[in-house]
Amino acid sequence: MGTGAKHRLVFVDRLLATLVHLRHAITHDVLACWFGVDRSTITRAIGEVRPLLAERGCTASPGVRLRTLAEVVDHLGGKTGIIDGTEIRVRRPAVGRKDRDTFISGKSRQNAVKTMVVTDADGRVLFCSPTRPGSCADITHARQLGLVKLLADGPTVEVLADAGYQGLGAQTGGRVVTPPHRKFKKNAPDWYEEMYERQRKAHSSRRIRVEHGIAHLKNWRALARHLGRREHISHTVQAVAVLLSHQQTADLIPARQV
Repeated sequence: MGTGAKHRLVFVDRLLATLVHLRHAITHDVLACWFGVDRSTITRAIGEVRPLLAERGCTASPGVRLRTLAEVVDHLGGKTGIIDGTEIRVRRPAVGRKDRDTFISGKSRQNAVKTMVVTDADGRVLFCSPTRPGSCADITHARQLGLVKLLADGPTVEVLADAGYQGLGAQTGGRVVTPPHRKFKKNAPDWYEEMYERQRKAHSSRRIRVEHGIAHLKNWRALARHLGRREHISHTVQAVAVLLSHQQTADLIPARQV
């Protein structure tokens, strides 16, 4: 204890520098000028604080934090949750790396990583998964996270999802609800087109809150486009989710008291 280099920034300043970096994507050089320290000091401070924030877990209610997907499923027992995948642009891997093409998203045709976001029916963020390369499909990512087993063996939960998760409903006993399959690909009768559009819009209006939650996440500049190292993006995503969920929960407390 007490050995090694001493911090020139107290913990509060290190935390503040990390929050400013996540919220506004301020570079380490600028933060170093603001705090009157070397750039490496800011880099070390953010590298220490960011994992601590990520490990705190999303705030579901005052005093209740959710750190794993299993805890989220238990918390949603008897309620409705919404899942969706979102992509974050990253820098292209260097030439010659064997996994260079795995980061190319089939949807946006750009270098990106993907995370699965879980919200409640009101759009409050409950969980953000570790990131995967952009070429990973949404349904594959959900299976790798163990969502199928958690829903099949856990409490009764209704999970709303988009068409990218079609197939999970049969594997989870109908607990994952996706848009209806289109039965007629060509020359569909008018009555079917009208019914299909009505069902699709009804489902979309129920799961739109997860899009709002993702939009709030992307308001943090660190997630609009990640320009740092890709190995840090999982901690960045989860740290932002933790801070956002705490803010969303704090905003609800005065309204309930009134």
